[in-house]
Amino acid sequence: MTIKYTKDHEWVQQDADATLVTVGITVHAQDALGDVVFVDLPEVGKTFNQGEVAGVVESVKAAADVFMPVSGEITEVNEALRADPSLANSAPMDAGWFFKVRISDAAQLEALLDETAYEKFSADN
Repeated sequence: MTIKYTKDHEWVQQDADATLVTVGITVHAQDALGDVVFVDLPEVGKTFNQGEVAGVVESVKAAADVFMPVSGEITEVNEALRADPSLANSAPMDAGWFFKVRISDAAQLEALLDETAYEKFSADN
């Protein structure tokens, strides 16, 4: 399954149902934040436009917004992450996912960075 990235350090993985994506923060983001102690996840059923703040992640160092990488409706949130925010550090690309979205514009997904472009962006910034 394809994983895309944003310049705000979120990852987006298209699920088997092409209209659904899973969203989380990247390894780079969790490294910069340090130990995550709290996550504020969006409400299931809420609709966001691309670029809107959909949640917040707080660490011992800082708080950061989690931006909506694509427009769509929240279909599920990771309750395990809410109960154990450290999953964002220990498994940011797996068990530490944040939420799932039913995308409303597939073109937005295609416009996100692939892994090579994201790695170059992260190294330069």
